[in-house]
Amino acid sequence: MVAGIGRNSSPCSISLLIIMSLGGMRCLVTGAGGFLGRRIVCLLLTEKESLAEVRVLDKTVSAEALQDFEKVKSNTLLTVIQGDIRDVALLQTAVQGVSLVIHAAAIIDTRGLIDRQTLWDVNVRGTQLLLETCLRNDVQYFIYTSSLEVTGPNNRGDPISDGDEDTIYQITQGPPYAETKREAEKCVLELDRLPLKGGNSFVTCALRPMYIYGEGSPFLLGHLDESILNNNVFLRLSRKEAIVNPVYVGNIAWAHIQVAKAMRNPTKVKLIRGRFYYISDDSPHTSYSDFNYELTKELGFDVEPKPVMPITLFYYYALFLEIVSFLLKPFLRYVPTINRSLVVLLNTPFSFSYKKAQNDFNYTPHYSWEEAKQRTSRWIADIIPLRAAYLKSKTT
Repeated sequence: MVAGIGRNSSPCSISLLIIMSLGGMRCLVTGAGGFLGRRIVCLLLTEKESLAEVRVLDKTVSAEALQDFEKVKSNTLLTVIQGDIRDVALLQTAVQGVSLVIHAAAIIDTRGLIDRQTLWDVNVRGTQLLLETCLRNDVQYFIYTSSLEVTGPNNRGDPISDGDEDTIYQITQGPPYAETKREAEKCVLELDRLPLKGGNSFVTCALRPMYIYGEGSPFLLGHLDESILNNNVFLRLSRKEAIVNPVYVGNIAWAHIQVAKAMRNPTKVKLIRGRFYYISDDSPHTSYSDFNYELTKELGFDVEPKPVMPITLFYYYALFLEIVSFLLKPFLRYVPTINRSLVVLLNTPFSFSYKKAQNDFNYTPHYSWEEAKQRTSRWIADIIPLRAAYLKSKTT
């Protein structure tokens, strides 16, 4: 199982090496076909000590995702399961014999495109069903991919600068997506320490990533399309003072691997279990709009110097669009491109440190800012001609 252990190695050193490895484990990753889930799967497949099996579960796993998995040279068995997280029979099959579940599946909706009930059914009820199935099948370790929006910002836009897990913040009623992620995270953490049939206890934790960027980011792609239609100039939707700290997709994926390993360490697991962690990296602390510019300025892109309108006016404009949407609801479905929650999110200083994750399970960013920027910018450069041609075809 662990290479390089000689006859004179002490039992303690052998034990430590084994428990800090995922070698031989069977792991299930939900949401494995998504932007983050694909990265987690690829990292699991490249582990030095091969896992026995990695099962990938998603409603659909694209051909592109399968190609990514196949490119990884690995001795680990890869099993693809396609289906709905709400399908109990499917979950029973998916977790059979598994000891680690990484639950990254969720509907992400910041605009209100998805109805509240569907969000709740997938994000909350789907998580509850998965947890119940894990407990019935003696799955010991459960990692939940949460969201920064579980914390906020609240509807007043109260700021946080370099916060941590002990930072006190008044949470107010948020958009449906934030509420579902908050409830799902609560369900996960509350079940920590429940006894399992095999004599062990359930170990859970949650990771709250900052805004995730990187190759394939659907949000970055949307902003890029807007800028192309605006002569390669990003609309300024966030004021310069609204400082946030994004995280590269490779680093949040790496954090999942690091915490999974630490869960098997008797010393570390005492710190981790039943807790949540903010995951950021060393990407620049800047506003969302300025961060988009930072990633693309070397490709000839620019950003508007001032917000599209004063923030207060922007907020009431979003309110007006929400009212229009409500009034039109009996006749047609109109989803505004902006809403009040988004205006607050984009314009509230909201940054968090990863020091607790570093202290508790040795998380450090796997990719430097320079490498993350280079990888993301290269991807952007590759897709610009395709996006430009696509957008042109839609407007002609």
